Amino acid sequence: MKRILFVAEAVSLAQVVRLVTLARAVDAHRYQVHFASAIFDDLVFGAPELAHFVRHRIASLPAAVVDRRVARGLRPYGKRTLARYLREELALFEAVQPDLVVGDLRLSLAVSAPLAQVLHACIINAYWSPYAERNGFPLPDHPIVRLLGVARAAQHFPAALPFVFRHFARPVNALRRAHGLPEIGGLLEVLTHGDHTLYADVPALAPTRGLPGGHRYLGYVPWSPPIAPPAWWDHLDPGRPLVYVTLGSSGRVERLPIIVEAAASLGCQVVVATAGRAALEARPPDIYVADYLPGDLAARRASVVVSNGGSTTGYQALAEGKPVLGVASNLDQYLAMQAIERFGAGLPVRAGALTREGVRRGLERLLGEPAFAARARAARGALARWDAGAQFRAFVEEVVGGVATPGAGSARAAT
Repeated sequence: MKRILFVAEAVSLAQVVRLVTLARAVDAHRYQVHFASAIFDDLVFGAPELAHFVRHRIASLPAAVVDRRVARGLRPYGKRTLARYLREELALFEAVQPDLVVGDLRLSLAVSAPLAQVLHACIINAYWSPYAERNGFPLPDHPIVRLLGVARAAQHFPAALPFVFRHFARPVNALRRAHGLPEIGGLLEVLTHGDHTLYADVPALAPTRGLPGGHRYLGYVPWSPPIAPPAWWDHLDPGRPLVYVTLGSSGRVERLPIIVEAAASLGCQVVVATAGRAALEARPPDIYVADYLPGDLAARRASVVVSNGGSTTGYQALAEGKPVLGVASNLDQYLAMQAIERFGAGLPVRAGALTREGVRRGLERLLGEPAFAARARAARGALARWDAGAQFRAFVEEVVGGVATPGAGSARAAT
């Protein structure tokens, strides 16, 4: 059986579950699935249908370290960390002998895969593509924004961006040079580097232009915790508007009380999934809280979904035809909300300058202006036209389903 190795950088739940969803789509009768991650949470990996995964524990930086560095405007990964990842991945490739390695935000694969001559597919959102259609990059939360203010920082941001992108790509390029590989480019090129680049996106939300060979869309990759709704689920009033709030594993969870208070002040029922990161002790009767919820069902029942702005919950909301208020902080979250706002299906608010009044104004617009709901339903149609699992199965069959070709990337062919 051909072997497919999925390598997750477990700094947020989104990267892990996206790979798990794609790995589940692989035909287990034709391919042996290996999965490498720093964590194997039962919430994600406990399903019986994942029992055939061959698991490998690898290192990842702690999520708190990455979040802290990003919040300070620092590079999350230095050359030393990536060199440690590289050694571990080369040993993993030697043990597994994969025909294909699939990574999500695992930047060191841009070095280890070509060194081991392993075919590498990179999973990424299309709004990160160097070929994305865009009118500029949104300004993320950064210490300089607090120093200069949003307006002044935004004036200088476009001129600084090429230097920033080169700075963030430098450790990967330095490690490639040290091993005789050419530099890739800036941050966009590093994030999307692979023999194949697979966009967990749809063209309607994140359009691109002039994609080269090896770049293709998969579609939205859905995931929801495989859990039953809590006991209070049946007590929700179907005749009243409901706001579903979740900041996931990487949102600014300290802002959660502001969001909940603003939603409750509009007379809405508020359903909150904390991801086990916060406790809302004192709360009015119409606020319902759980660590985790079946997100697809919660979004389906909601009138509006409030997220951290990222594509995981944002696209989940749109897949149910519901508009999104994105409380964004890092650049990925702002880029996802830029795509959703451009489509007309949501609004961003800045996590770094969040106020109760700002959240309330955003919710009032999303609840009161029918155009947002209409565009969210249009996004649902656009997402539904793509089946990421089927697209990924077809990709796997295309690139590794036949006999391995010497020199085409197979580790066994290379040895």
